[in-house]
Amino acid sequence: MYQFKSKVRYSEANKDKVLTLAALTDYLQDTCTFQSEGLGVGMDYLRERKEAWVLSSWEIIVRDMPKVCQEISVGTFPCSFKGFYGHRNFYVTDAQDEMLAMANSLWVYINYETKKPVRIPEMVASAYDTVIQEPIEFPWSDRKIKYEGEGIAEQPAVVQRFFIDTNEHMNNGKYIMVAEEYLPEDFKVGRVRAEYRNAAVLGDVLYPVIYMQENTLTVCLNDETGKPYAVIQFVKQSGETE
Repeated sequence: MYQFKSKVRYSEANKDKVLTLAALTDYLQDTCTFQSEGLGVGMDYLRERKEAWVLSSWEIIVRDMPKVCQEISVGTFPCSFKGFYGHRNFYVTDAQDEMLAMANSLWVYINYETKKPVRIPEMVASAYDTVIQEPIEFPWSDRKIKYEGEGIAEQPAVVQRFFIDTNEHMNNGKYIMVAEEYLPEDFKVGRVRAEYRNAAVLGDVLYPVIYMQENTLTVCLNDETGKPYAVIQFVKQSGETE
């Protein structure tokens, strides 16, 4: 397990002085990056071997978003490795160790040049042997996001330079940031699901299509043919996440 302490910054908060979803996803991504770097299998190690981890899907449960200046701890641990898949959990707690948010994620190990999945090398998997843990017990959803009905098309958005990460793809959190713009003002998020299907790169155009149900809003960020780059689903907070 890897954990670091932080304090919610003003720059990470919204108009209500609460941590944004985009900033929350940044914290989760940062903590697994810190752990991998500390174990010697970080970005430079993988780049030398023309390999990388890419996020296939994750589900984030929000119980209570922290506020500006609130002290938090962010942690992560791998749960299993099989073939080219890696399973990882995350959590965010307050100063009293109360759970504020947690997440379940599935990652794919790829060859950086071919963009194809490859089996996780023993050297990489074994680096996590001492930190692997059982997953957080929770009724997690399937990684495939289902939606139905007739969607509402919104204005296209171009992938900007600040969306791009070290893999030269649109960063995982930026898809959520774009999708969050379509939430109604009174929609208090209790669950975020994201399924990443095709990596967008600099200059690509996202064509958002919105599917609304009673307590759920799903945003498909598509290419010009209607094929999704990513599907983001927001579920209203209820007793299930509290």
